[in-house]
Amino acid sequence: MGIINSNKSIGTVTEIGCDGILEVQLGLTASPDIQTNPADIVLVLDHSGSMSGQPLADMKLGVATFIDILAESTGGAPSTIGSGSHIGIVSFSDTAVQETGLITDVAALKLAAAMLTAGGSTNHSAALSQATAMLSTSTNNKVIVLFTDGETTAGPNAGPYAEAAKAQGIAIYCIGLMGSGGLDVAALNAWATAPAVTHVAIAPDSAALEQIFADLAQNLTVPGATNIAIHEHLNPDFVIVGAPVASSGSVALHSATDLCWTIPSLGVASTESATLIFQIQHVSFSGGEKHINAAIDYTDNQGSTVSFADPTVFVLCGPTVPVDVPISVDITLEGCQDYVIYDAGELPLSDTGRILNMEVSLLAVCPGKRVALAVILTEEDPEGMLLPRGMKTFTIPAHSLPQCSDVHVTCIHFVLPESETSLCQPRTLRAQFMAHYIDYDYVPCMPPDVQ
Repeated sequence: MGIINSNKSIGTVTEIGCDGILEVQLGLTASPDIQTNPADIVLVLDHSGSMSGQPLADMKLGVATFIDILAESTGGAPSTIGSGSHIGIVSFSDTAVQETGLITDVAALKLAAAMLTAGGSTNHSAALSQATAMLSTSTNNKVIVLFTDGETTAGPNAGPYAEAAKAQGIAIYCIGLMGSGGLDVAALNAWATAPAVTHVAIAPDSAALEQIFADLAQNLTVPGATNIAIHEHLNPDFVIVGAPVASSGSVALHSATDLCWTIPSLGVASTESATLIFQIQHVSFSGGEKHINAAIDYTDNQGSTVSFADPTVFVLCGPTVPVDVPISVDITLEGCQDYVIYDAGELPLSDTGRILNMEVSLLAVCPGKRVALAVILTEEDPEGMLLPRGMKTFTIPAHSLPQCSDVHVTCIHFVLPESETSLCQPRTLRAQFMAHYIDYDYVPCMPPDVQ
């Protein structure tokens, strides 16, 4: 069968922070040639009310394409599924119906799909039950391809029905459409044969359905796959962090955004799956919806047609706050020079700015002692660098209380200039405080001859 499924997934994550980390999974499943290893395939088709209109039309087109490709690949085209394989169709909404048995008649299969009309709720348990029953007497490789655009709204939990099918050796593939009825991707992942990344494909809109059905059918035409090479090129807004983990083959990192996964062979003797898991981190300062891929390329010795999903994530990045750092002037202190007067020239006032007012308590200050207090203010930029924003020094007068006491210092003001475009944007500041006594009880030692 060759590569019968391929996918790229970031799980159920839809948004991350500006420096957020994602786990990416690549997956492949391959099987031997369908001509020498015939398969019985049941297409399980959702025609509930949410499929009305273009989604139903696009699903029918995808199903017809799937049937045509299978007929051609098994040598029975244009009228027959050949080489001992069969296709059956189960439709479902409120309940499920076997529209055909396991047959080889291309026209009858296409007509069964073409006659479906949209209406009713979504009963996945009935759909899986009917498909499993159809395959119960099959001696070929057994496959269910379940298509749905919504959550379960009728019947019991479909999980046990999926597990019963898999226990009978049936491989389950799920195709999901992000339709008006919502889609429970976690449920599809649970129903499908493991690993889900190679057995679940999600169409963002119905226009993508024909290609998904076509890819699945096309990849049934070649025997397994050998000398597989997958070149992953990330969107440059992301970098690979940590070491990728592959269930089969080996991985070479070419750069922070490029890797190559190679697999010597897959699915040559029996159905096999392989997965690659790696983490990526967002490193740019721009937010919004971001594609994970820049490109992903696949090659093998059989010339398999393989495409991968192009997942996106919404990145939450606040706008950068431009802050004009005051122009510095150079002041030179000569050696042994204790006192300097320096004219710094003219300094225009900023048009806009904020005022930071801080307070601090000096703990257990002893009576009769002045304290020197310094405050250094810095601001963290988007790259984590600390930029100077000012420093203030104070002499705190001595108190005359009978014992050491706390001294509360108020009105430590800093003015923070900013441009008009940065008003009301968040800023991250860091204040450092230093304090020590000025006055001490120390009495210098006098030489014996000095009285």
